[in-house]
Amino acid sequence: MTTRKQALSGAVLWLAGVTMAAATPTDVVVHVLSKDAKFIGSSMGGVQVTIRDVDTGELLAKGVTSGDTGDTKRLMATDHKRGEPLSTEGAAKFVATLDINEPHLIEVTAYGPLAQRQSANKVSTTQWLVPGKPISGGDGLLLVMPGFVVDVLDPPTHVKLKGVPQTVKLRSNVTMMCGCPLDPKGPWNPSKIEVKALLKHNGAAAGEVALEYTGTTSEFAGNVDVKQPGTYIATVYAYDASNGNTGVDVVTFMVEP
Repeated sequence: MTTRKQALSGAVLWLAGVTMAAATPTDVVVHVLSKDAKFIGSSMGGVQVTIRDVDTGELLAKGVTSGDTGDTKRLMATDHKRGEPLSTEGAAKFVATLDINEPHLIEVTAYGPLAQRQSANKVSTTQWLVPGKPISGGDGLLLVMPGFVVDVLDPPTHVKLKGVPQTVKLRSNVTMMCGCPLDPKGPWNPSKIEVKALLKHNGAAAGEVALEYTGTTSEFAGNVDVKQPGTYIATVYAYDASNGNTGVDVVTFMVEP
């Protein structure tokens, strides 16, 4: 004999089944574009993308963008009309399929590039997602990542040098966040980018040094005249005055008498 309690339990299970069955797979396509440049993809380790429910904080999806940097001509040399996508086939993206049965306000966050974490930035946006209404047309959900990838090549961090006075060469590689190089023959001219090192000696400000383009793609260098022993910190930045784009890396070196 079926009891009232069993009937109620069955009804609850049936309703749960109806609710689950009503969930609709809904795609979200995320592209991450380097500010003033191209898409951030596999060549830079990709960008980590997380999708959360704004109201509950629940993690709905997580992954990494993969693919190429996109079409240089389309992105950097073509006038764009409303409705024309910037992305092309193969351009880096992350695709998530969410099973939802009601509208969700989602927060989409991108962090990267993962292959150059000293220069990684984070951007996010919120967007309503309705069951069966994918965010996949055109560029899907497009996030723009500001910054430069600044990578100090020389001196190696924490190196110990002997003797004062001496000249220490600072050398840094600077690219766009997509890894796109700075070169006079390309879209990103190094002459328009200010690269400097802000110096500290034993914790106190010790001036700044300009790093000039060396003629090698993306490479900048300058000399630090060291007159006293101690611990030095060089904060190297790249800055584009035309749009405020900025990137930073830090190196330390020690000079013994």
